[in-house]
Amino acid sequence: MSFQQGLSGLNGAAKSLDVIGNNIANASTVGFKGSQAQFADVYANSLNGAGGNQAGIGVKVAQIAQQFTQGNIESSNNPLDIAINGAGFFRTDVNGDVQYSRNGQFSLDKNGFVVNAQGAKLTGYGVSEAGNILTGSPIPLKIDNSDMNPLETSRVDTKLNLDSRSPLPKTVPFDATDPETYNKQTSIDVFDSLGNSHVMSTYYVKTGPGAWDVYVGSDGVEMTNQAVAAAAQTDAAAGTARDAFQTAATSVPPGNMAAAAAAYATAAGAAVAAAAGTAGATPAQQTAITTAATSAGGIPGTTPAEIDKLIAAAVKVPAVSVGHLNFDVNGVLSNAAMAPQTLPLTIELPVFPLTGAKPTIEFDLHFAGSTQYGDATEEKLSSQDGYTAGSLQRFSAGPDGTILGQYSNGESRPLGQVVLANFSNPNGLQPLGNNAWAQTPTSGSPLIGTPNSGSFGNLQASAVENSNVDLTAELVNMITAQRVYQANAQTIKTQDSVLQTLVNLR
Repeated sequence: MSFQQGLSGLNGAAKSLDVIGNNIANASTVGFKGSQAQFADVYANSLNGAGGNQAGIGVKVAQIAQQFTQGNIESSNNPLDIAINGAGFFRTDVNGDVQYSRNGQFSLDKNGFVVNAQGAKLTGYGVSEAGNILTGSPIPLKIDNSDMNPLETSRVDTKLNLDSRSPLPKTVPFDATDPETYNKQTSIDVFDSLGNSHVMSTYYVKTGPGAWDVYVGSDGVEMTNQAVAAAAQTDAAAGTARDAFQTAATSVPPGNMAAAAAAYATAAGAAVAAAAGTAGATPAQQTAITTAATSAGGIPGTTPAEIDKLIAAAVKVPAVSVGHLNFDVNGVLSNAAMAPQTLPLTIELPVFPLTGAKPTIEFDLHFAGSTQYGDATEEKLSSQDGYTAGSLQRFSAGPDGTILGQYSNGESRPLGQVVLANFSNPNGLQPLGNNAWAQTPTSGSPLIGTPNSGSFGNLQASAVENSNVDLTAELVNMITAQRVYQANAQTIKTQDSVLQTLVNLR
């Protein structure tokens, strides 16, 4: 026996206690992975070999192995807290250096980057202006909190059943203000190029067995009448008169606003009356428009906007169908019966009064799946693809790492996608502290991918992965290591006694 075995045993037990102490100290560290000291026996080298009679000379620490088992997942109140449930590491950027971590406690810095407590930037895939994920090389993720631009309606989908038992309307011709002239009305909000909302009404008028005419209105006014009323806002003479009124109103002192209003009413009335004549209005209907315009222009304190409303109320021109629907004997749409018309119907909905947006909203009106059965008339589906502007309200990461932003207009769009990295030998990673690891030749190159795909785990938002340290097991291990330390100390004490006996021989 020599002191070598006992001394190496003391060193090994001390190292084991160091590892256990570090595990216990980090039992509450989010994303921490516990370690285990692994040992190997030691034999002295001999040129001739000692066969089976060689005694070992102690123990050495073979490695400190990290235990990459799953930690418990705990909910939090931070939408940027992200837990990995399964394999993988967050990939972070620290001034150009790539590090890896299981700690998903993130927040936004002053520039909008997603960072951890040490300022390391979470990396992933960015998005295009259209909100599409841009795969490729991961980049630091940045949350764009700018407003969502409005989108003009370009498609309206309607699916309904029109009752085949419905009688023809009691009154003809069609008049959007008279329910006796149509069988069914539906409404949906559509959006102009500036995101202003307008109510589009669709009217269905039965004209015979399996045959229906379709009319469209905007903000409660049938489309043809709305287009006629809007003529004042596109007419050159009316535009000049409107500018003259604005000049009079903003002059110091103010100009003759009453005369300017009367001049605008005359020009606007003439423009609308002419448009009404083109749309099929009778001379009496045209006269009613100019009379209403003259009356509106004489109201004290009136403005062009108020004059436009009064003129519009006097417009009465024949409504024009935007198309027709025909059904076969089985109650489904018949393309042959509708020929040469084809679906969808192309609509140019007038915007009145003008808001600074495009003067019309152009979209396709679809009727896929619509039927004519012997059942109550009922709208089954109504949707459109436009929306107004919206501000970012909140965001969170989905199981696949997509960070989805929710906007005040009810829309949502991706703001980026978190990527994960994995290694063929995670134990080969070099611990850097601050819950981070670095790649080494032993770990191998990282495999980059999106969460919830392949071998990668999924993500859970508003949650963190706790340390995987089992305190009970560590306390038991600590007692065991302490006993090992004491036993090795005893071997040294025994060796000392033996040597003392030899020294005392006379």
